Amino acid sequence: MSTQSNVAETPGGSDRRDPNPDRRDLRRVVAASMAGTVVEWYEFFLYASAAALVFNKTFFPPGTSEIDGFIQIMLTYAVGFVARPLGGIVFGHFGDKFGRKHLLQISIILVGVATFLMGCLPDYATIGYAAPVLLVVLRFLQGFAVGGEWGGAVLLVAEHAPNRRRGFWAAWPQAAVPGGNLVATLVLWILSTTLTSAQFLGWGWRVAFWLSAVIVIIGYYIRTRITDAPIFRQVQNEVEESKAQSYGVAEVFRRYPKGVFGAMGLRLAENIMYYLVVTFSLFYLTQLKVNTAEILGLMFIAHAIHFLTVPLWGGLSDRIGRRPVYAVGAVLSATWGFFAFPMFDTRSTFVILAAIVIGLLFHGLMYAGQPAIMAEMFPTRMRYSGVSLGYQVTSVIAGSLAPTIGASLLKDFHSSVPIAIYLAIACVITLAAVAWIKETKGISLHDVDDADRERLLAEKGTV
Repeated sequence: MSTQSNVAETPGGSDRRDPNPDRRDLRRVVAASMAGTVVEWYEFFLYASAAALVFNKTFFPPGTSEIDGFIQIMLTYAVGFVARPLGGIVFGHFGDKFGRKHLLQISIILVGVATFLMGCLPDYATIGYAAPVLLVVLRFLQGFAVGGEWGGAVLLVAEHAPNRRRGFWAAWPQAAVPGGNLVATLVLWILSTTLTSAQFLGWGWRVAFWLSAVIVIIGYYIRTRITDAPIFRQVQNEVEESKAQSYGVAEVFRRYPKGVFGAMGLRLAENIMYYLVVTFSLFYLTQLKVNTAEILGLMFIAHAIHFLTVPLWGGLSDRIGRRPVYAVGAVLSATWGFFAFPMFDTRSTFVILAAIVIGLLFHGLMYAGQPAIMAEMFPTRMRYSGVSLGYQVTSVIAGSLAPTIGASLLKDFHSSVPIAIYLAIACVITLAAVAWIKETKGISLHDVDDADRERLLAEKGTV
């Protein structure tokens, strides 16, 4: 029987080893986690926005149609998602061995260098096909770093947080993702409204990428001010002393396959939903000739609302359970495509904003509880590897391809209905994953580790 099953039978876990950090210390950990995540997702979303608004016009040959250019640039966008599982595997392995803090410091430097260099790239008119090739290389490095970021950032908080408030506190690093998107959208909006279209396409977009250097320095400094959680340091010592305990991707797959595949199923609809709302919608609205500055302004408002509501949904999962909140999010998300695209078609500013905000509210119901759910699936010795693998591998077939699939369906069928059906099918799969996993609200991470130790001892006794 898996550890997840053992511990989930007694929701609420054991209070005898419930983390009870000083509120100021916990807030410092949350701030450090969020600071880096804001930076890395500022840069990741900056690429997504620039891909939809700029790169399809500057990094491919003249004469390419807008929709074909978008599909091509979205394939380079997908490269970052292909790199993310590799980053998750590498960072997860060493993060479980050396600690969350050190790997998070490395990841923020890597993504900062890659993003700054993107702003320096010559366009197609200057160096031809070398331009998209170099863009792909930097995108791969960016994705590799982001792949290692998420698991470490959320676990840094989840392992410090009190058992019965883990959903709320661990949702803050999740909120940092729309926070990073918020900053990226704001920067692009300011540039697009203060510069002419020619200036923005020519050099203005580069400024947004160069600004990442300043944000990286701030985020790196904040991360030097915190330490790993006591539960990690305890388990780290045990692993070093005992050859019976191990960590890494192979160990996770061997001992906790249900946790890995359950996490992947949970991630599928959430990831597709997000990139249809925040990336494909940009392209869809430009096809409707909605002004770029107006689109970015609406996205800014939507990201702000998303940022504020994600911790609320995380807190709700502490009160009524991880599974009910997630299931409601999946059901509601299955309906979004059927009404959102007709709302976009109205070209009404308020109606478009409503469609985007509703989409992100639905998404947040699934997204907010992910760190707590996934942290509670795996023991500490392999938690970084487990959550990174479950989270990042799915992004390759979900979020990375969602904008491309959306554009291809729109091109082939000249209708948004197939896109809505595509999203609904993903939501059905995620609902099945919700039904498959155990409820873990309020569980003690020490109990997860105890069950894992008992399992190792039982196996050793049968040898």
